[in-house]
Amino acid sequence: MARQRTPDGPPPPPPVQKLRVQYARRGRLRFSSTRDFARALERALRRSGVPMAFSAGFHPHPKISYANGAPTGTASEAEYFEISVTEQVDPEAVARALDAALPDGIDVVTVVEARPGALADRLEASAWRLRFDGVTPAELQTALDAFLAEETVEVSRMFKRGPRTFDARQPVARAGIAPAEDPSCAILEMVVRHTTPAVRPDDVVSAITAVSTFAPPRAPMVTRLAQGTWHSDTATIGDPLAGD
Repeated sequence: MARQRTPDGPPPPPPVQKLRVQYARRGRLRFSSTRDFARALERALRRSGVPMAFSAGFHPHPKISYANGAPTGTASEAEYFEISVTEQVDPEAVARALDAALPDGIDVVTVVEARPGALADRLEASAWRLRFDGVTPAELQTALDAFLAEETVEVSRMFKRGPRTFDARQPVARAGIAPAEDPSCAILEMVVRHTTPAVRPDDVVSAITAVSTFAPPRAPMVTRLAQGTWHSDTATIGDPLAGD
């Protein structure tokens, strides 16, 4: 029986602190994929001197965990990840150094020390803003009313294992037309609860068009405004980085 090899040298230093980071994805960087961001983040962590903790083994990698990233092509003000470090650090200093090292369009919003519990468990819903150019608010309101009047609206999307049909109506907890400075566009703001499979903004648009005559001339500009804990009694989203 072949002997199991072990890496040479001492094991990596253990993590002593975990940080939770909120960042924004803006401008052209909304088209960056999760893999693109991961590469940019690891380079920025090295440049900024953050004392990252690494996994053991022949191919050590930084201890970073990502949580519920927005779809490629979507801007966001509320993306999150966690990092483990081998020294006690000042979260605000890490925020400044990391923000300076990241490319323009990926902006650190805040860094805090992680509290007990999984970050993913605190991401229960997202607030979205969809801007439809070439559409009047009245047109969008009529289509939205038709959608909200339905109990279920099924849509289909291609997944890794093939097409899947699911309800895009029930996860929409709140939706309405927001004021727009430009009269040639209409803005939809909505809160969508996180489900399995995840209902994305484009799924909701597909559902709206399925139950109405709504036919926007182009895809909307989508921005995630917030994500966090869902409070059904007040229909609001709580800060996932705040204490309980």
